[in-house]
Formats: sequence, C-alpha cells, structure tokens
Amino acid sequence: MTDRSTGVLVMAYGTASGPDDIERYYTDIRGGRTPAPEHLEQLRARYAAIGNRFPLLDTTTAQANGIVERLNADGGDTFRAYLGMKHSSPTIADAVEQMASDGVDRAIGIVMAPHWSGMSVETYVDRAEAAIAERGLDLPITFVRSFHDHPRFIAWVADRLRKTLDTLDDEARNKVTVLFTAHSLPTRTLPDGSQRCKTCDCEPSCRYRDGLQETGDLVAKEVGLDDHRIAWQSVGRTADPWWGPGIDEVIPELAAEGRTACVVCCVGFVADHLETLYDLDIEATAEANEAGLAFARTPMPNADPAFCDMLAEVVRDHLAEVPA
Repeated sequence: MTDRSTGVLVMAYGTASGPDDIERYYTDIRGGRTPAPEHLEQLRARYAAIGNRFPLLDTTTAQANGIVERLNADGGDTFRAYLGMKHSSPTIADAVEQMASDGVDRAIGIVMAPHWSGMSVETYVDRAEAAIAERGLDLPITFVRSFHDHPRFIAWVADRLRKTLDTLDDEARNKVTVLFTAHSLPTRTLPDGSQRCKTCDCEPSCRYRDGLQETGDLVAKEVGLDDHRIAWQSVGRTADPWWGPGIDEVIPELAAEGRTACVVCCVGFVADHLETLYDLDIEATAEANEAGLAFARTPMPNADPAFCDMLAEVVRDHLAEVPA
C-alpha cells in the first residue's frame, strides 16, 4: 500500500427506508411536490405487494464494499468506500463531506447505472461537483460515466441470460424473444421527427437509447439470439412523451406475432427494487400470462461477486486513463 488514499464514491438513486418513508421519498423525487393522494396509495399498494421490501440501500452498500475490497487486494493505493444516494440518506453531499473529513487524496465517482444520460448519470456528477464547490473543498474527483459496453459487463449479462433461457421448456425456447430493458425517460421530438432524452444534447442521436441498443446487440451476439429487441419500463406520470415502446405494448405484440415466450433482460438496473420486483415480477408477468406467453427475467446483479469483480475492473480501467 502507498500513503495515497482514494475515495470511491458509489452513487445510486436512493430508496424509501420503509412504508412510513414512502411519502417523503416520492416528494423528494418530485422536487418537493407531494404526490396526489391516489398516487401515494397506489405506491403504498405496490410496495405492499412486494412484501414492503426496500433493499436498495443494503444492496448498494454491499456493491460499494465489494468494489473497494477488490481494489485493496491489488496493493498500491488505499481505497475507501463512500455511499451517496440521490433521494435518500446518506446523500451525495454527505459522502463528499465525509471524504473531505477523512482526508482522502482523490476520489472517483461511479453511478450504479450502466448507461449514460444527461437526465440520469450526469445529474449525479453535477451533485457531487456542486457539493465540492459549495464547500470549497480541495478534492480532485473524476467519474465513470458509463459501463454499458464493458466486456465483463456484457459477459456477466450473457451468462445470466443463458441460465434464464435454460429454465424455459423446448416449446417456449423455440420462439423466445429477449427484451433488453431500461428505465424510460422523458423525450423531446425534433423537427425531423426523431426523439432524444428531454435534457440530453446528443449528436447525432440519443446516447441513452443507443447505449441500451448497443448493450442488447452485444449480449445477443454473445448468446446467439434469434430475436431480441429493446423496450422501456417504469414510465413516469408526466405530460411529456417518454421513450417507447413500453413492455406493456410489446408483450401483446409478441403474442400476435406467434412468439412463445418473452424473457426480460433488464440491463438498465443493477439492483432489485420496485421497478423490478413489482413492474417486472408482478405487472409484466401478469401481462405475459394474459397474452399466453411464457415469461422469465434475468436476475439483477445486486452484490454478485462476479459483478463486483467487473465493477472493480471498470474503476481500474478508469484510473489508468486519468492523470495520477
């Protein structure tokens, strides 16, 4: 080990801490606007349907510790894990203050989201940089902005997809479609009719959508899929258009085409939470059953050791590219 310490700032969306925290959590997401009573009741019912589980904080903590454990096994710098959540405690600002208090020499930030978007990953970067600037801290920090095409990420997803496909019977496997999914985002329509994320300035097309397509194509090639597509989930309740098509639109279309099974490979998330445990395991499963399709989804990485190995390699690769 050297005398230099590196803080690894692992950032995630955040979560309610329990049923009594749901209103606070969604009010924060909505910029201080309390959800309508009927919307709040629907949210509480959804959490109740998954057993009132709120695993994201524990999972992200395990991911952060897993990354640092592997980095420290390499020798060299001393690495320390810090957790920063966007909509719950500990916040990104809390983590920045703790890093400064601990006297780390430099920091690297990584968001637990594989695909870059100005509305997702970049907002975490902005919060971290703003917290450093507002406090006048001398804390050099750089960021991993994407790992959607990292070879070890693709290999991890491909391995889990193969295992999920193996759970299907021969009839279902014969005409299975794999949907690679991510959280939908609000879009804006350009004069030529094309769409981009609402706040992204991507040329010549949207990096978020294209990144999801690239992940799907790379995994499909590795696995040898006959039919794969991208689809979107967890559309928000706003007046803006959002990325589509949604899973709820695609599933009946697959049945109409004579497909026999649908496997969702949710590559836009790296941990279980409401968007997987309810939106996929309950809603999408019911939609597939109604359409007469066999249905399965690949497991979330959570703190799987092989996934933590991959994240540590992503950090190593990034540090090798930035000045010491």
